[in-house]
Amino acid sequence: MASIKPISGFPEWSPEQKLVEEKFLSKIGRVFQLNGFSPIETPAVERVGTLTAKGGNEKEIYKITRLHASGESSDDNDLALHFDLTVPMARYIAQRERELVFPFKRYQMQTVWRGERPQAGRFRQFYQCDIDIIGRESLPIVCDAEITAIMANILRSLAIGDFQIRVNNRKILQGFLSGVGIDQSLHFAVMGCVDKLEKIGREGVLTGIREALGDTNFDASSLLDFLSREIPLERVADLRSLSTNTLYQEGIDELAEVVTAALAKGVNANELTVDLSIARGLDYYTGTVFETRLVKYPELGSVCSGGRYENLVGTFANGNYPGVGMSIGLTRLLSQLFKHKIVAARAQSYTKFFIVPVSHEGAVLSYAERFASKLRLLNVPCEMSLVQGKLAKHIEYAERKGVAQIVLIGTDEVTNGTVRVKDLTTREQWDVSIMDEGFFTSH
Repeated sequence: MASIKPISGFPEWSPEQKLVEEKFLSKIGRVFQLNGFSPIETPAVERVGTLTAKGGNEKEIYKITRLHASGESSDDNDLALHFDLTVPMARYIAQRERELVFPFKRYQMQTVWRGERPQAGRFRQFYQCDIDIIGRESLPIVCDAEITAIMANILRSLAIGDFQIRVNNRKILQGFLSGVGIDQSLHFAVMGCVDKLEKIGREGVLTGIREALGDTNFDASSLLDFLSREIPLERVADLRSLSTNTLYQEGIDELAEVVTAALAKGVNANELTVDLSIARGLDYYTGTVFETRLVKYPELGSVCSGGRYENLVGTFANGNYPGVGMSIGLTRLLSQLFKHKIVAARAQSYTKFFIVPVSHEGAVLSYAERFASKLRLLNVPCEMSLVQGKLAKHIEYAERKGVAQIVLIGTDEVTNGTVRVKDLTTREQWDVSIMDEGFFTSH
């Protein structure tokens, strides 16, 4: 029989890895909930026109058709898998704006699909965790700081190492570009080059800017010098003197306010830095932008990013709906955490106790079944042996699944109202009364 080759770019987790993913999803979702965000879910598909209306790269969008589609014109021929959750969220709000309470604080954790070239840490299918705050007509800049603080809380809860949130404002970069003579119509193209600074280096960005401008002699060195400035958090306002451009000045004021508010909301000074080279690749960002790196593993790239946008929802509805949000590409993050052994994937299930009755009939089996039911009522995950066999085989099974405790039940235990608990790490064992609920809920 021919071997079945895996499809590149589409992750397939082992039980151990899936368990870690579910724990991460639970922790991330809990932080969202604690900060007052409401869950929504949108379909896996959107109309092609919706996805390409704002920021969608047509070359990366998977269009879907039925295998035996007749070729006749229908709605089915205009559907594609969503490449992110922000554009679907904007469409969702536009259709339901009369039902929603603004500012609308939403979180969404779903799979997305993107037809890019698979490589280390890049997937065609991946889980994404998003939050956004959407206002109607206006949205205070302090909301940008709230998103920053939530990013910090999430990364602390995941316990994956020290991190640094790098924050900037696109108005600063666009104002500076205008100040050095670059036409506004070319700003997005130039910012796309700037966004690749870490990947392609200074010379690569200089070349890219010249190509974007169609001017091989353009001297962008002053721009690169500006982007490489190190700015203490308390000195952001000092940047005002570098340009008189109105948009630039507005960006400096907003950035200074976000930094001050983020620190007030509990972000530590060592967790936050101003980085003028942060641009973000998508066109819909208009103000604050941020990316997050793990301090010890900068090669992982951004593990959490986002920013402010003014006109995204307005693409699908009348009126002004400014918003700010962030996204965690969870699949990408986990793949790198597993690869670099930052997170260990060991257990194959949630089981805390593996129950082994010495007999699968009569009073012993009945006692073991009642004990298992008791643990589950206490919200303690457990599993009972389905087959009889030597103790060594049961221990091997439990250890391979990553279960730490094995519970042995025989006639003596039935008589005494106890179970024998064996710790598979230390090999110690105890007789424990089945009435000692505290023991089982704390182990």
